[in-house]
Parts: sequence; C-alpha cells; structure tokens
Amino acid sequence: MKKSSVVGMDRPEAEPKDLLTELARDEARQMLATALEIEVEAFIGRHQELTGDDGRRRVVRNGHLPRRQVQTGIGSIEVDVPRVRDRGGDGATTVKFSSRVVPPYLRRSQSVDGFLPWLYLKGVSSGDFAETLQVLVGRDAPGLSSTTIGRLKQRWESEHEAWGKRDLSDKHYVYVWVDGVYVHARMEEKQCLLVVMGACEDGRKELVAVEDGFRESEQSWYELLIDLKKRGLRHPPKVAVGDGALGFWKALAKAYPESRAQRCWFHKSANVINRLPKSLHGKARADLQAIWMAATKENANKAFDTFVAKYEAKYPKAVACLVADREELLVFYDFPAEHWVHLRTTNPIESTFATVKLRTAKTRGCLSRRTALTMVFQLCRIAESHWRRLNGPRKLAQLIEGVRFADGVECQVAA
Repeated sequence: MKKSSVVGMDRPEAEPKDLLTELARDEARQMLATALEIEVEAFIGRHQELTGDDGRRRVVRNGHLPRRQVQTGIGSIEVDVPRVRDRGGDGATTVKFSSRVVPPYLRRSQSVDGFLPWLYLKGVSSGDFAETLQVLVGRDAPGLSSTTIGRLKQRWESEHEAWGKRDLSDKHYVYVWVDGVYVHARMEEKQCLLVVMGACEDGRKELVAVEDGFRESEQSWYELLIDLKKRGLRHPPKVAVGDGALGFWKALAKAYPESRAQRCWFHKSANVINRLPKSLHGKARADLQAIWMAATKENANKAFDTFVAKYEAKYPKAVACLVADREELLVFYDFPAEHWVHLRTTNPIESTFATVKLRTAKTRGCLSRRTALTMVFQLCRIAESHWRRLNGPRKLAQLIEGVRFADGVECQVAA
C-alpha cells in the first residue's frame, strides 16, 4: 500500500500540550520537593541528640510515604513526602514527623478548597464542579465529583456548627460592627443573616457571629447577644456600629447596657438624601460630609446646625431623619482619631457582603436555610484574612484600661 504523501495523515496528531502550564507544574514539583527535604532535615537535626541503647541515632530517614496527588490551582502535582523513623521509641515517647508543607491526608490546596464555596454560590451545581474545575486546573482534577462536593458541604456545616459553639472567654472585642444581611437566593423561606464583626485587642478584625434570625427583630438580636455572653464574651464592646435597625439597639441596651451606639454615616446619609429632590443631592452630600469630616466635635455640631438651618424649612422630613440620631452619629469623636475611619460606617461588613449578595443572587438552585448559612459563613472566613487592621492598635489597650478621649485625643488628667 502506498504511503500517504501528506505528512501526518497516517496517524492522528498528538494533542497539543500547554507548555507554560507544564513548566509551571514541573517547577512547583521541584520547589515542593526541596521544601520537604529542608523540612525533614531540620526535623532530624532537632532530634540528633536522641540515641538508642546501641549508641546510634534514633531519628533517621526511612524512605518516602506512598506517592499521592495534591490538587492545586495549577493542576495536580505529585508529592513524595519523606518518611522518618524513630528506632528507639516505645510508643508514648516515639518521635513522629508530620509535614507542615503537605499535612497528612491533604488532597487539595487551600486555594482550591477556598474556591469551591465561591463556585457553589456563583450557581455551579454539585454535578458540574468537576467539569468546571477541569477547565481551570486541567483535566487531571480527581476527587471533585458531586459526591465529594456533598461531603465537603457536610464538613462545612459541621465546621460552622462547632464554630458557633466555640468558647469566647479569652476574647475582648473593643469595637463591634453589626448588620442584618438578606440572602437573595431562592430559598425555602426568606432569610436574614445576623452578622457581628469584632475588633480584637491587637487591632485585628474577626468574624464573631453569623446566625439566621427573623428579619432584624429585637428578639433575634437579643438571643444572639445573650448566646455570646453565655459562651464567655463578658466584656462589653466600647462601641457598636450599625445602621438604624431598631431591633439591634434595643437588644444591645438589654444585653450590654454599657456599650455606646454609633450610627453608620453611610446609611444615614443615604436615608437623608432620599428625602431630598435630586437637584440637591450633590450639595446635601457635601453638607453632610462637612459634619462627619469635622476635626472636632464642636465643629461637627456647628456643621450639623448649618445643615438643619439650610434644609429644615423646605425639607423637614430629611432634617428630622438626621436629627433623630444626632448624638449617636457623633459618638466616634470620643475615641482615638486613628479609629474614626473604622467607626463612622459599617463598611467592614458592607464591603464583604456586597460580594456575598451578588453571589447568592446568581444561585440557580433553591437553597435550604442551613446550606445558605453555611456557604455564607465559608465566604466570610475566606474574606476574614484580608480584612484591614485598625489604625493605631496601641490605642485599644488604652481604651481597655479606661483612658478617655475627646476629639480623638487622649484627655490629660489634671495633677
């Protein structure tokens, strides 16, 4: 038989490879192998003084554990974790090596695990996860079937349940931000998530609570706050920042009467602006900004009076909306100036949940109450690592000690 004159017609062409991705994986394998070798050598070095009855070193290398695949953001990478043997241990005193780089039973990197709840809330069904991830991390995406996703969801639910019962006796949140967030996905029943974020003594912001409630009722907020107290959160926050939802403020007065209330300027400004004609929105925003950007409380009150005098005659509803919370809007002046940017609004929560609301609105399937709560909890925990620390964290210790501030500056005690 004559050979074809066209080159390559006698056999199918090989599937083209993504050389850039293959190069990245090869480099990742080499770097991972190097990191594991450094880790195990350091471990053995820390135990080099341990010897057995025969005088030989007890802790030595012993080959490698069975090779396994770890799914990462650039695809599946083969991992050979070194094995360490203790030749003189008697069970209780046996030295065991556990890699921090590749922990036991690790099958997926944190970046892949963190991406799964985002895909879920984006509207990707459980059965489509494997196909979707194959596009992102390559064809070798094992262990990501719908069954695996189901097990992950169960694990997330267990994590949230355990997190919701954790001990808080060692926590002291100087400030807290609160909000009631409505999930827009199709659900068995309309759900409002009650969210609390706190500022720790070192200036870090962390998630305190994510629970569901009946709208933003006083009873729902009160039950949440009392639960926090039962779990050890005895120190009342110096300031609670939130919008004008009356349910929370009534509950706060009962649970933590010592805490002061700071109304959110973002929400208050929007409520006032909505009561004015569009032609005045630009000027009114500037006038409102002059209040909360004033350098002192005295100047803020002057700007407040100016706004009232300017708009009260023609737009009494807008002015009444602003005046109703005058005292609560200016509470931040009694705290360090470095913290004002954090205390004037509920932006720490709003910025996080803007994305959450977008994702839940795109969800195709009908979510159960527990599923929605768990998914939102996972998204918050992922976002938590990127939350901005408070400016001037040392001032928090002063507040805890009882130091008073006026116009953002520490009050000098007379001799």
